[in-house]
Amino acid sequence: MPTARGSKSPAPKTAPAAKAAKPAAVKPDSKAKSPAPAKARMSLAQAMAALEKAGSEQTRKTYRRHGARDPMFGVSFATLKVLVKQIGVDHELALALWDTGNHDARTLAVKIADPAKVRPAELDRWARVQRSWMCGGYVAMLAAESAHGPAKAREWLASKDDELRLAGWMLAGQLANADAGKDDKWYLELVARIEKTIHAAPNAERYAMNGALISMGGRSAALRKAATAAAKKIGVVEVDHGDTSCKTPDAGPYIEKMWEFSAAKKFDSPAAQERAREPMRTRC
Repeated sequence: MPTARGSKSPAPKTAPAAKAAKPAAVKPDSKAKSPAPAKARMSLAQAMAALEKAGSEQTRKTYRRHGARDPMFGVSFATLKVLVKQIGVDHELALALWDTGNHDARTLAVKIADPAKVRPAELDRWARVQRSWMCGGYVAMLAAESAHGPAKAREWLASKDDELRLAGWMLAGQLANADAGKDDKWYLELVARIEKTIHAAPNAERYAMNGALISMGGRSAALRKAATAAAKKIGVVEVDHGDTSCKTPDAGPYIEKMWEFSAAKKFDSPAAQERAREPMRTRC
């Protein structure tokens, strides 16, 4: 129906505005985990207290027979392994533990030290104070894992210091397993040197040289042949192990057993098998 003149047409009706949809409630993810709290560092006092608590007189007697000297608590390697897992890698604590002069603290120190942070001067200082063959071996293992290993091996083997040469042979044996990318020339030279000089070397160094010969014999087929031939020419290596049950392994047969074992485990060499394992410094 038409509207009267001057009157306004009614405004067209519009649809009511749609209500805004409510956002869906977000359910908490039951699988989401909160970030793990930062691991508290073990202090020097806490580490020393743990070592002292774990020590025993029987273990102290055993370590003394193997060349360790006081001060020490006499902590078993099983307990040290637990502490290494608790602490992890802590180079600052390692330095502090070493400076105590305590045998067990120093053994723990070389196990938690950081190969990426250790300095050449620290390796020199630690290698010179080897109160037992055990601790000296760990210093060599640490050096082998660091960037300074090859240089330190050559430097120590050329030293007139008996302790450094001892560490040098231990380090050479460790490097024979570790540096897969290098050629065999240097190790072949060391095999020849061992063959010529082992019987005239000091007691502890003879043992380290024999161990290095065995390790180098597991590096490659060429070194297996060279080390086995050298061992045959060398014959029996006499080492005084003091009041212990330790024996000096016969290098030739030992090398052959290593190769048989690694072949049974489907490895190309004993050295390749060793590289596939946790570093000896922390596993033993």
